[in-house]
Amino acid sequence: KFEEPDETMKKLLIVTLHISIGIVGMFTIGCASILSESNYPVTFRSNPNQADIIITNKSGREIFRGKTPATVTLPAGDGFFKGARYDVTASKNGYQESKGALTPDVDEWYIGNILFGGLVGILIVDPLTGAMYELPPEFTINLTKIDDGQPLSLKSGVVHISDLPENLRSKLIPLK
Repeated sequence: KFEEPDETMKKLLIVTLHISIGIVGMFTIGCASILSESNYPVTFRSNPNQADIIITNKSGREIFRGKTPATVTLPAGDGFFKGARYDVTASKNGYQESKGALTPDVDEWYIGNILFGGLVGILIVDPLTGAMYELPPEFTINLTKIDDGQPLSLKSGVVHISDLPENLRSKLIPLK
């Protein structure tokens, strides 16, 4: 036969339940998952401005196509214990196409798991959610102006003819 617990026993059960929930919570959540983000808005800029950009993920899938400046929200993680990688291609008339890679850093809050005892946060939660990584708020890509057909200066150095664009090869003047 089940007996109704007395008032002291009820209070002890409630306190034990609260402590148990606190302990379980401390070991099943990750610092970075709580105090940080998994997705970050990144502003893409170029020098000069108004360049066409294409952003692809590491598997080559196009994530964004537009003009700079542009703010794109991107996940920092790409699978369990894998940081995302984004390839950025920028182009503009009169400039050479330029490429760059955006990669995340380890989020400082991820290290907080060590201090606050979040073993599950270190090994499971933050790596799974991608919160163990963070992306920078800005990414700038520089474009180089294409020579407009003027003779190459001596500062340009020696280049092999095969390294010149086709439109410049036709403008070469033989030395006599």
